[in-house]
Amino acid sequence: MQNVQKEREVEGATSGARTTALWSWALYDWANSAFFTIILTFVFARYFSQSVVGEDVAGTEYWGNIVGITGVVIAFSAPVLGAIADRSGRRKPWLAVFTLLCVLACAMLWFVRPGMDDFWWAVVWVSLGILGAEFAFIFYNTMLPDLAAPERLGRWSGWGWGLGYVGGVVCLVVALFGLVEPEATFLGLNREEAEHVRATFVLVAIWYLVFALPLFLLTPDQPASGLSARQALRAGLGQLLHSLAEARKYSHILHFLVARMFYTDGLATVFTFGGVYAAGTFNLSQTEVLQFGIALNVTSGLGALVFAWVDDAIGGRNTIFLSLAGLGASATAILLVESVLWFWVFGMTLGVFVGPLQAASRSHLARAAPEHLRNQMFGLFTFSGKATAFAGPLLVGAVTAATGSQRWGMSTVLVFFVIGFVLMLSVPGAGTGRDRKVAG
Repeated sequence: MQNVQKEREVEGATSGARTTALWSWALYDWANSAFFTIILTFVFARYFSQSVVGEDVAGTEYWGNIVGITGVVIAFSAPVLGAIADRSGRRKPWLAVFTLLCVLACAMLWFVRPGMDDFWWAVVWVSLGILGAEFAFIFYNTMLPDLAAPERLGRWSGWGWGLGYVGGVVCLVVALFGLVEPEATFLGLNREEAEHVRATFVLVAIWYLVFALPLFLLTPDQPASGLSARQALRAGLGQLLHSLAEARKYSHILHFLVARMFYTDGLATVFTFGGVYAAGTFNLSQTEVLQFGIALNVTSGLGALVFAWVDDAIGGRNTIFLSLAGLGASATAILLVESVLWFWVFGMTLGVFVGPLQAASRSHLARAAPEHLRNQMFGLFTFSGKATAFAGPLLVGAVTAATGSQRWGMSTVLVFFVIGFVLMLSVPGAGTGRDRKVAG
């Protein structure tokens, strides 16, 4: 009887430790998302264009070049980094290096003052920040299958992604109403030098560092392989070349990554041009566009949280199909309606399916990837999200110019969703926890 009691106590302690580790893991998404929300989307991007460059057209061009070039570097470096990490074993050291790189970069953006004098300072540090945030996310993603039971992968992937959206919105609200909007801040910031805006970059650095700490303190890591850095580099590159040479063996993953490449391009295009479309077609003001962006992030987060159970019940592949169908239907409605009210209704509906699509993509690969190649596969996962990221914006721009209509230009996102949906038909289900198929 005493032995049974002790076994139950041990099981309870183990279960509690695992839950703590998983919530600490999920909280990293909350931390990381502040960078993408404040720096890449709402605050620094606009500050760079209007205050550093000082001209919207040139600023947009420069910003596009920064994001595009770093995206290419990320796309081709990510599989290599993942392969090396597979050979070295541990993920936390890699995650720590790239997290600290992004934190440092955000803090250094404080020194980017209005005007072209600090143009190259801004370019260098925001590029390093993007690299740090994106590379860190590779190793963050690969930790999930080691922490969550197979039958709960979809749930935790969705909860992590949902926390990310909520965290980004909360950080944005703190930045706007605590630093940017007040005429007189409690910190005595100089508005003529844009210190009230630049302080939001420091906020991101602190936010990222503080909320990332639980993962490093409370989440377990894989043991080290014992290889030196040079040996891990050589072994990782060799494994990557071997995997590419035997691509047929992992064709089910390659098919998935190609499909994801298309539907992610469509999703990225929606976020890139959503505000432009809202302002140009529905005459939304800058404040209204910002409100729409916040609301879209909220519904995306809620969608990821709610659909987390759906993923575990029907599998990541089927959740992807459901999400793409929802995205296609709501995007079509947005392109057809004339009323601002209905634009908001279908825009929020679209957001509900954004989070589940992203979360289910992660959980599907977590189930399908061979354990010994998991970092490498998530490196290729990152590659698939970046390699053709230019295609959507270029197509929207070309069609808009040819037709003179934003509606026709934005309709091209439907092409990406449809192609992604059709290509997913050739992807076998990786299974849920009850019928998991181990790849490789």
